[in-house]
Amino acid sequence: MRVTREQMQENRHRILSVAGHLFRQRGFDAVTVADVMKAAGLTHGGFYGHFKSKDDLIAQTVLHSLESKKVDASKSFAASVSAYLSPSHRDNPADGCPTACLAGDIQRQSADARTAMTAGIRSQIDYISHKLARERQGDQKCEAIGTWAAMVGAIILSRAVNDRDFSDEILEKTKEFLLNVNGDINVLHST
Repeated sequence: MRVTREQMQENRHRILSVAGHLFRQRGFDAVTVADVMKAAGLTHGGFYGHFKSKDDLIAQTVLHSLESKKVDASKSFAASVSAYLSPSHRDNPADGCPTACLAGDIQRQSADARTAMTAGIRSQIDYISHKLARERQGDQKCEAIGTWAAMVGAIILSRAVNDRDFSDEILEKTKEFLLNVNGDINVLHST
């Protein structure tokens, strides 16, 4: 039975979505091509109709995950920080930020995967810089890089510790720090 072009696109999208979920949940090395295809409800043999190799799958998944997890541009800076630095985000890595889940492992991946991550990180920094430029004066690029690094780092650290209160404190204190530095602390308490 021949698969239509539309079905191929749907299958590819499903594979990329499932792979992104699995990679964020378990890491690149712990997920096999067979795991991805089974979770997508497709046969292992169909994989090579979409990707050249697992490395190609990883690169395409990183790009897909970063594009599908773009932030809501209608939110204020404070609302974006608050949503990102939340226990819900911390507790659901498989559905969360690809950067926080995958950045540590991406250095061991292909050049294409690293290029996709670079584009995603650049996009997030540009978004934060744009938000800061609209809301206040200053060196937005410097603040944007520091802000994004603090946000991603806080999620990573909050997931690494085994003390729930300390984990919550890491999120809250980073949020407080960022919103104080960026002049939005009053907005935080009103959201």
